[in-house]
Amino acid sequence: MNSMTIKWALTGFILLPFLGLAQKRVGDLTIVYNSTITNAKDSSKKINSTTGYFLKGNLSRVDINSNLFSSVTIYDSKAGSGVILKEVNGQKLLIRMNEENWNQKNKRYSNLNFTKSNETKTIAGYACSQAKASTSDGFEITVYYTRDLLPENKAYDPPFKNLDGLPLEYEFTRGDLHIRYTLASINLNPVPASKFDIPVSGYRELTYEESLKMKNQ
Repeated sequence: MNSMTIKWALTGFILLPFLGLAQKRVGDLTIVYNSTITNAKDSSKKINSTTGYFLKGNLSRVDINSNLFSSVTIYDSKAGSGVILKEVNGQKLLIRMNEENWNQKNKRYSNLNFTKSNETKTIAGYACSQAKASTSDGFEITVYYTRDLLPENKAYDPPFKNLDGLPLEYEFTRGDLHIRYTLASINLNPVPASKFDIPVSGYRELTYEESLKMKNQ
């Protein structure tokens, strides 16, 4: 499992819903997953991490933390622009993305079509259905999602922008590689606007194209 795969893989309290309510559209949302990356050929390379999503209207933020890698992505779906904040070789980098960059970064998910199965389960009190899809580069996605909650900003998580609900548990598999996300917490309270502030100092700024060149060096 190389570092590129690890970096790609790495995207409180639980509020129980009132059963029987119609689908609820949510503008503010905090949802955190625990994730595990395993390789069937080498069980010693198991990697654990957390991925937190913060939504407020058209703004979203993704915090990824593991012992090997951490990053923050802030995205404005209305403007079609965002930034990635990360530390590489002791440098704090701020990578700016326009709409074209964002689409390029997430092109493996551009034509995903989910097929719903008859499998169901309850996660944190929410009734969930199973659906499956395949990416253009060979990953099989299995997701359990609830239709009780529907984020107003569906662009916050590119793999699931066409999903009619909120993913609470999912897995990516390709060959011996398995990446599993399980719900740690979900919070429907308002998210502070300061969560989406972009630093104005302390970072070396790069364009998305410059970051790709650095990655290939």
